[in-house]
Amino acid sequence: MKTSELTGGALDWAVAKCEPDDTVRVYFDEGTGEKLCHDDWEIPEFNPSTNWEQGGPIIEREKLEIAWFNSAWCCSTSHSGDLYYGPTPLIAAMRCYVASKLGDEVDVPDELHP
Repeated sequence: MKTSELTGGALDWAVAKCEPDDTVRVYFDEGTGEKLCHDDWEIPEFNPSTNWEQGGPIIEREKLEIAWFNSAWCCSTSHSGDLYYGPTPLIAAMRCYVASKLGDEVDVPDELHP
């Protein structure tokens, strides 16, 4: 799937794949994309594309640059001129982050496709 088209659960899943294991305590089944539990504790929701408490630190850590441009939010990394767009600043930023780590195409589990 094109990184520039990722939304919802597919985008959050891709962001989690980019994060170090000790940063995000979310585990996904590689085949289905379903969240897995560890030792009977509930896994907290990981929604960095809609939750500033989760997406904000990624933006800050990765030094992502967000701006309103041509009637949409756009984002680029400090070392790249590539722009990634979205209807919200978080979606634009998370698309940019995923692209910087995984490239312009991401193999997302079928269950997460919109």
